Amino acid sequence: MTDLLLVGGEVVDAGAGLSGRLDVAVTGSVITAIGPDLDRAGAARVVDVTGSLVTAGLVDLHTHVFAPGSALSLDADVAGVLSGVTTVVDAGSSGAENFVEFKALLPSCRTQVVPFVHIGRRGLAVKPDVTTADDLDPDGVRRVLAENPGLVRGIKVRMVSPALQGPGLEMLRTARAVAREAGVPLMVHVGDIGGLAGPRVGPETLDLLDAGDIVTHVYTANPGGVLDADGVVLPEALAAAERGVLFDSAHGCKNLSFDVARRVLDQGIPLHAVSTDMTLTGHGEIVFSLTEVLSRYLALGFSVPEVLTMATAGPAAAAGIADRAGRLEVGRPADLSVLDVVSGDWSVSDAVGASLRLDRAFVPVLTVRAGTIVEPGEAPHSWGWAPTPAEPAKVR
Repeated sequence: MTDLLLVGGEVVDAGAGLSGRLDVAVTGSVITAIGPDLDRAGAARVVDVTGSLVTAGLVDLHTHVFAPGSALSLDADVAGVLSGVTTVVDAGSSGAENFVEFKALLPSCRTQVVPFVHIGRRGLAVKPDVTTADDLDPDGVRRVLAENPGLVRGIKVRMVSPALQGPGLEMLRTARAVAREAGVPLMVHVGDIGGLAGPRVGPETLDLLDAGDIVTHVYTANPGGVLDADGVVLPEALAAAERGVLFDSAHGCKNLSFDVARRVLDQGIPLHAVSTDMTLTGHGEIVFSLTEVLSRYLALGFSVPEVLTMATAGPAAAAGIADRAGRLEVGRPADLSVLDVVSGDWSVSDAVGASLRLDRAFVPVLTVRAGTIVEPGEAPHSWGWAPTPAEPAKVR
C-alpha cells in the first residue's frame, strides 16, 4: 500500500536525470516509486500537484535557528517546512558551551536541522562572538564533534571585526586544525560588516581553505570578500575554486550585492549553494524565505533547474548529507518540495540598496518531510509568498 502519491507534477532533479511530468509515491518515510501514471488505486492519499514543480526537498545551507538560545535566531520550522524547505543548516548559532541547549531543541523540530558548531565558546548567542583568543574553544568543539558523530557536520568561523583585530587568522588556523582532525568542513564567513578588514584578509583566508570547505557570503560588498578594490576576482579565490572550495551566496541583511554577484559570476567563480542566512531580524526586513531568495537568481540569469540544484544537491553535498538529502531517488527519504513558478512584476533589494526586477518567482505549495505533508505557514507578506510588487513606472 502506498501512503502518499503526488500526481501530475513537473519533476525537476537535474542530478538524478529527472525532468518531466512524473508521479512520486511514498510509503512511510521513503520514496518508493517515481514514474508516469503510477497506480492511484493502491494509494491511501492522492494529491494532485498538476502545474507545480516537484523537487527534492529544499536545503538552506545557512540559517540561524537556535531560538530562543540566540537572540538573532528564529524558529527552525518557520525557516524550514512552513516555508517549503525540508532541511536547514544552522551556521554556528551555538558554540561548544551551549550546544547541548541547541541539541535539546531538535527533537521538537519538524524540519531536519543540521548543526555547524561555532569555534567561539557560545557561538552567536553573544555579540561579539569572538574578541580575543580566550573566546575560542577548540577543545570544546572537539568534544562536541566526538559526542555527536553524524549530527554536527561542520565548524563555523566568522572573519569579521573585532575578531580580526584579536586572534585574526589564528582563529581560522585553530578551527581548520580541528576540522581536519574531525574530517568536517569549515564554513567561513567572509565580508567584514565593520569595514575594518585589511587588504590581505581575503587572500590569506582563501589560502587556508581546502576542498569541501565553504566560503559563505561570496557576493558580499564588504571588505574581506573575493574581489579586490578594483572589482577583480582575487587569484586566491580562483585557486580555491580549483582546489574544490565551495561557494555559498548567503543573502543575509548585509552581505549580498547584485553587482558583486554579476562580477564574480562573470569572472569564473562557480556558485554551489543559494542560501538565506535567515535570522529573526532578516526575516522581518529583507530575507523572507528561501523561495524568495531563489527567485533573485532567476533574475540574475540562472535557469530553473540550475537554481533548484543550488538549493538541493549542492547544499546537501556541502553539508555532508548527500546520502539523505538533495536528490529524488527511490529508496531515499521522502523529503520533497512542491513549488509554483508564478509570473508577475516584482522588485527585490540587495544589502546595499540596489534592486532587481523579477518576472518569475518561486512560491511554496506544500512540503513533504519524512513522508508527512506540511502546508505552508503564514506568508511573509500580506499579499502572500511572492516578492514585493514593483511600483509602476512614472509617466513623465
